[in-house]
Amino acid sequence: MAKKVLLGMSGGIDSTVSAMLLLEQGYDVVGVTYRVYDSIKESCLLREKGCCSVESIMEARDNARRLGFEHHIVDFRDVFQRQVITNFCEEYMHGRTPNPCVLCNSHIKWGEMQRTADALGCEWIATGHYAQIASHRGHAYLHTAVDEHKDQTYFLWMITEENIRRTIFPLGGLTKPQVREIARKHGYEKLAQKAESQEICFVTDNDYRRFLREQVTDYAERVKPGNFVDASGKVLGQHEGFCNYTIGQRKGLGIALGKPAYVTHIDAQRNEVCLGTNDDLMASTLICRQLRVRDIDWLREDSKVEARIRYKSKPVSARLEILEGSDWNAANGVGRLVFDEPVWGITPGQSVVMYKDNLLVAGGIIYSE
Repeated sequence: MAKKVLLGMSGGIDSTVSAMLLLEQGYDVVGVTYRVYDSIKESCLLREKGCCSVESIMEARDNARRLGFEHHIVDFRDVFQRQVITNFCEEYMHGRTPNPCVLCNSHIKWGEMQRTADALGCEWIATGHYAQIASHRGHAYLHTAVDEHKDQTYFLWMITEENIRRTIFPLGGLTKPQVREIARKHGYEKLAQKAESQEICFVTDNDYRRFLREQVTDYAERVKPGNFVDASGKVLGQHEGFCNYTIGQRKGLGIALGKPAYVTHIDAQRNEVCLGTNDDLMASTLICRQLRVRDIDWLREDSKVEARIRYKSKPVSARLEILEGSDWNAANGVGRLVFDEPVWGITPGQSVVMYKDNLLVAGGIIYSE
């Protein structure tokens, strides 16, 4: 009897090719597309057209039908609002820069979707992420994808070992050009040429400031003009509200100092945005919270890791000091990373993800430098 797998489908090329590969490998595939943030009316779904992301939902359903397996549309909007959007807004309102994809993967794609898999009798969960799975010292690990330019393990650091043991990544051993070629060979030429979206799924115009104004009910009370200051506290000018800026920002500051200026620190309580030079953004340490470590004994034996402080950043050699004990399930640890060489633009709210030999061994949320 074929093993039953629940495949998350977006209507795009990666999840569709994943379905093709799983079917070829003999799996009994069940597709699921989840609604997380949209304004689709039920009448639009019935008409299969009319607004927002209904087109991608229908593309996923039609691709499943064309490939010959069942497909479900599941409404996760309430939990997505609570778990992802609320956190996104509050992080910005506290002067931090969040990464919502990390929480979405943990709470939705490997949280709610796992419960959906159980309800549908699916032993496995599959997605179109570019990642691999490997075992080491008795633990299941995320392993970086073959295509280093598409590797998405950075966004997956929060998923548990239980999640990993149940997951299949059909695309982990392929490059993006290979995936496009598979789509073409199956007659999906249009899909193979489809451009990829780079925006946050719920901020479709890429304007997070507009999104915050609409989502935060007391935005006008909490976000007011304040002072640009330098490292000594000297007032340099006026800003338009602290959450309109991010660490490392240079353009769009609305202030002329006669030399390049960068955002180096954001103090939400004092409503101050600190400006400095490019060199002021270099730092040799950071503190992270919500630290999760897969095998704490291994890292105590050898604390050297390769760390990424943002997606697509080059891994940097560092030493992890575990200040408070942690494991992947407790997620309550605190750690300090000491880099071999200074790194640029450490940003509170972003994830720091750590690797050893391409295995994802630890991750946490940057709290401060």
